[in-house]
Amino acid sequence: MPKRIKKRYDIDVTSANAIHTKTFELDKNVAKVHGLLFASDRDDLMYYRGSAKVELNSDEIFPEGYETKLLMSGLNVSPNDRYYVLGGIAPGNFKLKIEYKDTPDTRLQFAAYRVSIYLDVEIKD
Repeated sequence: MPKRIKKRYDIDVTSANAIHTKTFELDKNVAKVHGLLFASDRDDLMYYRGSAKVELNSDEIFPEGYETKLLMSGLNVSPNDRYYVLGGIAPGNFKLKIEYKDTPDTRLQFAAYRVSIYLDVEIKD
């Protein structure tokens, strides 16, 4: 039976109204990517101010401007249902590229925050 684990990748959002781009190298033993989840140490800031473009293996999964609130999950959701299902994408070049954009919102003043991207991955033995 394939082994599934969760991997976490972080982006520090240190400036308002800016794009923060980061490329993460996946472990070479990743066989498939089954799901994705966005979380933050300041969920309120990410919810109201955040959007992202997500690429895996240079293939666009979510386009520029995709609201991260659509990729978040609340505590009232079962842990087994929290990830956006990607259907077992092969990692290809093993690169995950995130372009996270913080956009001003009148409801919340900017403060530095961390955005975490979690992947539900299948690894080879």
